[in-house]
Amino acid sequence: MQPMPHQLMGYDRAITMFSPEGRLLQVEYAKKTVKQGSTAIGIACKDGVILVTDKRLIDELIVPEATEKIWQIDEHIAATAAGILSDARVLIDRAQLRAQQHRVTYDGPVDVLTVVKDICDLKQICTQSAGLRPFGVSLLVAGIDEDGSIKLFETDPTGIFFQYKAVVIGEGETEVEEILHKQYKEDMSIEEGLRLAMKALLKALGDNFTAERIDIAVIRKEDKRFTKLSKSETEKVLSDAKKKK
Repeated sequence: MQPMPHQLMGYDRAITMFSPEGRLLQVEYAKKTVKQGSTAIGIACKDGVILVTDKRLIDELIVPEATEKIWQIDEHIAATAAGILSDARVLIDRAQLRAQQHRVTYDGPVDVLTVVKDICDLKQICTQSAGLRPFGVSLLVAGIDEDGSIKLFETDPTGIFFQYKAVVIGEGETEVEEILHKQYKEDMSIEEGLRLAMKALLKALGDNFTAERIDIAVIRKEDKRFTKLSKSETEKVLSDAKKKK
């Protein structure tokens, strides 16, 4: 008699149930959801940190400017996501509240790691509590701490987090990761980082997309302030990347 797949034996019915191999199948399904999400890239540069993401506009009647894929958590922290974006919104709201509470309590900006740990604490609870499901989203959290140190973290559905120099999540992960491994340099400027991120997106998505589909945010080391690139600035970065492709 053939052994039954573990899914049919019910090991994926509840988040709290381990399979005989020691796996939480619902968490693994959540990771697969992230891989189907739209591509998001983070790069730490010598003079700041950037987030570049595909908004994946599914209808030409959607207003591109009203579709947000990069969120401001505080003046010096930004985040983007791949996976179920409604899940991301709840986590971003929590992170924004955490940052505001820190300013009111300590009269200063929260450090990036504190925000990341708070997000991951909630994600982890949802992997061991009956009746819940894991958050089907990975977040990239980028920022610059008060001491000037540049931070870029990825959080995944398990509640674990890693700090990166350059990272990608979403559907184009394999193609983009290959480019980042080969061409990322620690001493690259924000402008060089933007060109690299756009070049990687072009490989993942192909040439048939406009600047309206892309969201870009920059936090520079000199002022530690979240800034979103305008449509014209994004078009220039995209145009430069296409020329040097």
